[in-house]
Amino acid sequence: MRHQKRTAKLGRTGTHRNAMLANLVCSLIKHKRVTTTLAKAKAARSVAEKMVTLGKAGTLHDRRLAAARLHQEDAVKILFNEIAPVQKERRGGYTRIIRLHERQGDASQLAILEWVDVPVEAEPTPKAEPEKAAAEAKS
Repeated sequence: MRHQKRTAKLGRTGTHRNAMLANLVCSLIKHKRVTTTLAKAKAARSVAEKMVTLGKAGTLHDRRLAAARLHQEDAVKILFNEIAPVQKERRGGYTRIIRLHERQGDASQLAILEWVDVPVEAEPTPKAEPEKAAAEAKS
């Protein structure tokens, strides 16, 4: 029986899974939105929400706990300085999962994992590069 076994193994060993989820949460912190599979998004959501809870308290001990879990100091700074203050009044549910289409190669369900109250910056359009390439071609 599989009662009360909540960890999604995702086909990886424990250390590989922890490293993958830490990297996924760091990408979420830095880019405010990540596209991944639905299973990984559901697994990363709990890690991300626990990190925001640490960030809301904001003590040195909480910062060290977050750094130990995420392994990226720049992501911890963004978490504590930008994301956690925005979520200060919220009592949970800091992330949302938006389901997308199935992936062409293996038909796995894709999803977007993003913060609820944090605005996502628009990605820069690639217009500057063609202009630069056209200017170089004329030279």
